[in-house]
Amino acid sequence: MFKTFLIIGLGGGLGSMARYLVQFAAAKSLLGAFPFGTFIVNITGSLLIGIVFGFSDRMTGISPEWRIFLATGFCGGFTTFSTFSYENLALLRDGNYLYFMLYSILSLILGLGATLLGLVITR
Repeated sequence: MFKTFLIIGLGGGLGSMARYLVQFAAAKSLLGAFPFGTFIVNITGSLLIGIVFGFSDRMTGISPEWRIFLATGFCGGFTTFSTFSYENLALLRDGNYLYFMLYSILSLILGLGATLLGLVITR
C-alpha cells in the first residue's frame, strides 16, 4: 500500500508542477478574462487520461503501477477534470444515462454552489 501511495504522490506532484507551468505560460502569452490556462489544462488532461486508459485497456505492456502513476497520479495532480470526463464517458458507455446526467449536472451546480458558500463563509 505504501508503494502505491508513493507512486501516486510522485505522479501527482509532477502533474501539479506541470499544471502550474502551463497556467503560468498561458497567463504570460494569452491575455484576457478567459481562463485559458485552466481550460488548456482541463482539455489536455482529459486527452492524456483517455490515452492512458485506452493504451492500458489494449496493451499488456502498461503495468498497473504505470497506470496508477499516470492516471491517478499525474492526471489527478494535473487536473481532476480528466477523471470527471473519463468517469462520465464510462457511465455513457455502460448505458447509465441517468447517472451520467446526475453526475454532470450536480457536479457543476453543487461545485459552483460549494465554492460560493466557501467564499460567503470566509467573508
